[in-house]
Amino acid sequence: MKKIVPGEANLQQFHQLLLGAVAPRPIALASTIDKDGKPNLSPFSFFNVFGVNPPTLIFSPSRRGRDNTTKDTFENIKQHAEVVINVVNYEMVEQNNLSSNEFAKGVNEFEKSGFTPIASEMVKPFRVKESPVQFECVVKQVIETSQLPAAGNLVICEIVMIHINENVLNAKGGIDQEKIDLIGRLGGNMYCRTTGNASFEVKKPGEIPGIGVDSLPDSVRNSEILTGNDLGKLGGLPALPTDEDIKQLKLKVPYELPEIHHLAKSLIVEGKVFEALCVLMSGI
Repeated sequence: MKKIVPGEANLQQFHQLLLGAVAPRPIALASTIDKDGKPNLSPFSFFNVFGVNPPTLIFSPSRRGRDNTTKDTFENIKQHAEVVINVVNYEMVEQNNLSSNEFAKGVNEFEKSGFTPIASEMVKPFRVKESPVQFECVVKQVIETSQLPAAGNLVICEIVMIHINENVLNAKGGIDQEKIDLIGRLGGNMYCRTTGNASFEVKKPGEIPGIGVDSLPDSVRNSEILTGNDLGKLGGLPALPTDEDIKQLKLKVPYELPEIHHLAKSLIVEGKVFEALCVLMSGI
């Protein structure tokens, strides 16, 4: 068997080994606010439940390995010790992925990802409407495991209220795992889900943040044909098509609405996301 001693291995490679070995991991889509009340939304897969009485969730917005900086979520929690942890199901995976972009400080990830913020009842951070289960939490303790790059910051949270979409409940009032269709993180770009084919891939955002769902035309954002996952993929593109891009494609697309949206959806399924956006914008 291969033997590895922590501290002697390359940090990035060691990190990837841990992610590949400790899986699948549930995802905490964490909503926080800073001292001025500005919202932040970011997913974390170093997350789980650790107690029932009191109900305790712990997640870790770790220090960045490349430059040892901390994430906005971590800084927000130190300024305002409340968080809403939203669970993530398959219908949310692309928008969730988009929210993981490292946007500039102050950018509203709710707007960029296209998720809907709704008011909480016992804490100030917003809930994510699309999430089937939302945990309003107060932060009881933060444990910084070290000041080294990639070190964990354990955020220990006590649940003060749970919101559950009744559509994911079974006849006895429990959560139906088929209906909730949760996803988990594996190593690399891989995910898994609790129904259907277990594993699938969602590519991580690139170095250039995606344009965001908020940059898409209203007719695209409000489409009755495109899903949240479709919008998440479109919002993950690094730039909008140019007039020339659209002009070249428009000559090949003799369609009108809503056929254009059906065509775009089929292109997204084929992985031709940029072409799909060109098609959508050709019909505007």
